[in-house]
Amino acid sequence: MKQFPLRIGVLLICMLLLNAGAAAQKRTVNPATGAVSWETSVDGVALLLTQILPDQVRAFYLNRGLPAEATEVYATACVYMTVLRNDSAPGVVHFRQADWSVVSGGASRPPLSLEAWFERFEVYELSKSATIAFRWAQFPAEHDYQPGGDWNQGMLTTGLPAGAEFDLVVRWDVAGRSYEGVLKNVQCAN
Repeated sequence: MKQFPLRIGVLLICMLLLNAGAAAQKRTVNPATGAVSWETSVDGVALLLTQILPDQVRAFYLNRGLPAEATEVYATACVYMTVLRNDSAPGVVHFRQADWSVVSGGASRPPLSLEAWFERFEVYELSKSATIAFRWAQFPAEHDYQPGGDWNQGMLTTGLPAGAEFDLVVRWDVAGRSYEGVLKNVQCAN
């Protein structure tokens, strides 16, 4: 009987060691808006996605001069406020959004790029001020973050329909060494 508690203790320690490298994912809901956020931290890098509801996107871009038709196309493309932060990585974090993956329904592709959006918007003839406002609100295509909390944020789109579920795989490197973080079961706003 004395060995039973010892075995349980050893089992618990083994489980903790196996999960030590695993990143915990946190999901929260804003009680005022109903927008959902997903957050994780992997190897000193924090990632946060928060749904931007279609009406919030419409209000933001209509007030910045984007034509209503272009605004609607963007507002219904599964939009997120995205934050990436280098809290304690072992050096400068470098990423390229083209290396990220939106995984849904057995398919995997990068989030929609700024260039893809400008191609879609060609038919709407955006004004210069609307183009600048759109560009500056987007999450960067590539960036470096210094250690100790360097970060930024911006809008990111998956192009998936309302209510769709996906995993977001985020890749970066530090001094040539590759890292990866995953947010699982993220859902597009309705």
